Amino acid sequence: QVQLVESGGGLVQAGGSLRLSCAASGRTFSSYAMGWFRQAPGKGREFVAAMTWSGDSRWYPDSVRGRFTISRDNAKNTVSLQMNSLKPEDTAVYYCAGRNSKGRYSITAPSGYDYWGQGTQVTVSS
Repeated sequence: QVQLVESGGGLVQAGGSLRLSCAASGRTFSSYAMGWFRQAPGKGREFVAAMTWSGDSRWYPDSVRGRFTISRDNAKNTVSLQMNSLKPEDTAVYYCAGRNSKGRYSITAPSGYDYWGQGTQVTVSS
């Protein structure tokens, strides 16, 4: 079992920055990749970023590429999401997620992830 706890959400003005962190505990050595998703009210869960624990691969959708950066600190078992140039449409609850294997689901698919954090709210005001 792996437990994930997010932190770092909050309220920020458009154009500002926030850094989210996800602390992982438990059997993290069995993980293949970590990802970030977000969910705005009335919408489905949207892929934001992902990376392998080895650090050799990273993925971003066009909506955040160049503004968001995912990184990890293996020694501390944490994964972070640096968010710059935030826009009001980035407002959502952000979730950290992990997957144990490459599997048959795309890295962007929520169903491919095995464990999730509780989420942290990010609000960007215009």
